[in-house]
Amino acid sequence: MATGRVERRLAAILAADVAGYSRLMGADEEGIHERLKAHLGELVNPKINEHRGRVVKNTGDGMLAEFASVVDAVRCATEIQRGMIDREPEVPDDRRIRFRIGVNLGDVIVEEHDIFGDGVNVAARLEALADPGGVLVSNTVYEHVRDRLPFPFEDLGEQQVKNIARPVRVYALRPEGVAPMSATSSPSLPAAAPRLSIVVLPFNNLSNDPEQQYFADGITEDVTTDLSRITDIFVISRNTAFTYKHKPVNAKQLGRELGVRYVLEGSVRRLGNQIRVNAKLIDAETDAHLWAERFERNMDDLFALQNEITSRIAATLGSELVAAEAARRTENPDGLDYILRGRFAASKGSSRENHADAIGWFERALALDPRSTMAQSLLARQLAIRVVDQLTETPAGDIARAEKLIRDALAASPSSLSAHYAKGTLLRAQGRWQDAIPEYETVIALNPNSMAAISDIGWCKFWIGRIDEAVPLYQQSIRLNPRASGISYFRLGLAHLTNAPTEGAIYWLEMARSYIPAHPNARATLASSYGLIGETQRAAAELAEARKLVSDDRFASITRLKTVGFFSAIPSYFGVPKVRALLETTYFAGLRKAGMPEE
Repeated sequence: MATGRVERRLAAILAADVAGYSRLMGADEEGIHERLKAHLGELVNPKINEHRGRVVKNTGDGMLAEFASVVDAVRCATEIQRGMIDREPEVPDDRRIRFRIGVNLGDVIVEEHDIFGDGVNVAARLEALADPGGVLVSNTVYEHVRDRLPFPFEDLGEQQVKNIARPVRVYALRPEGVAPMSATSSPSLPAAAPRLSIVVLPFNNLSNDPEQQYFADGITEDVTTDLSRITDIFVISRNTAFTYKHKPVNAKQLGRELGVRYVLEGSVRRLGNQIRVNAKLIDAETDAHLWAERFERNMDDLFALQNEITSRIAATLGSELVAAEAARRTENPDGLDYILRGRFAASKGSSRENHADAIGWFERALALDPRSTMAQSLLARQLAIRVVDQLTETPAGDIARAEKLIRDALAASPSSLSAHYAKGTLLRAQGRWQDAIPEYETVIALNPNSMAAISDIGWCKFWIGRIDEAVPLYQQSIRLNPRASGISYFRLGLAHLTNAPTEGAIYWLEMARSYIPAHPNARATLASSYGLIGETQRAAAELAEARKLVSDDRFASITRLKTVGFFSAIPSYFGVPKVRALLETTYFAGLRKAGMPEE
């Protein structure tokens, strides 16, 4: 039996039911049925349409709806409950129809007349926990709307809900948030779009061949799906985006209509046996073009081509959006603002200043919300990577604190991508290369386009002697985002250096120098490569640059480097005997020729 590809998307799910429905029906079956039908037709369904939602199904005593925007979903839920207060004023309290509403944000499986998945299940469990006339939201929803909607919430803590393995942190909309707005109250200002929010518009088919339309649509759908896997990025659903197909679009207007900050648009054109795909990222607030890329490939394997293009776009946009948001300055920064600034500082390369800057931002985020798993994970990872880079005066303290942060993060969110990535990095800092690999593999299972995790698996395999397996992983990481692959260029260069083709090593290490000029180990490895081919002046110059970039004397001599340097900071960090032997005949031999003394 043929099976089609399962459609998934990120959606805000609103689940509602009538409190005490069986009791009400038992007292007045026909009357309750007619009154409920009137509430749905006159209030509930119009509000869902007004807030750009879609009724997925009615369930007799309730309904399920989905929204592209979590802000729209919460605003809709609140206005439904406000509207219900003024309906049926003559009906006694024990006979009145009152809705309970739960709202969640999650990944859903989509069928023609239904949606499924944990995202839906959590919304339904929240609805069951809600008081009559109340609204409960998950922690994910709360994090998205707390600074964007003027509604007061109360933290109800973690709740164990039926058929959901992990506890769910729950927030209740306070009664004053549901109370009707007075006639004299001024309307609230439009809520700001979520910081990392984007719509992927349908890619235009510019070919004369209408059969290429499926290829353009496939790219649109896959980019939408891949972006949805990236932590903290809010992506408008495919169904909503496709309502703009073949329509002229103004980015500013679209941003206001959908509540997003960024718009990705693109086109597909067939040129003989070639396919050209253009993509560009637009700031919906300013209409400025922030990023553009062109892909030209032959059509020998359209599926592989589509996969390559969509993965590359998603991986690149992940870092582009963080950089764009980190550049914005807000008057009242919140935890997410600090996290974005920290991520941007960390992306600038390895130096004491960049590490301190990133750690400082993550510390501020954690101070604002001590239970933030994202802040815990990112701070832990930065502390661990500072140990790996030997740019800390307190390696043992950094590792101990990272261990506690990761324990707390995984206890609160066992499937957290960021927490598993942090744990992989911590294990790597401890020289536990083999143990780190499964953690990075978990990250890739959650987000197949995580170029950093792909490269880090390669780095682990390098140090346990599986160098031939490491090289294609570095190459894959570079293909996903060449402009953010400075570390992968360095690692690929070192792999080539140990395998003897020095010209290849120099190419990749020079690429690393252009992207991460302040990385001392990359500069020292380039010095070694120049030394091996007899370019002693260039080797000496690179070695001098490496020495300037560190505050200690690790590059003073071969003995010193082996004692406290890059390859021996942590016990067993130096890898297996096979790797040590390869480095002795390549890396250290080249540094000797660059002018590094033995003692």
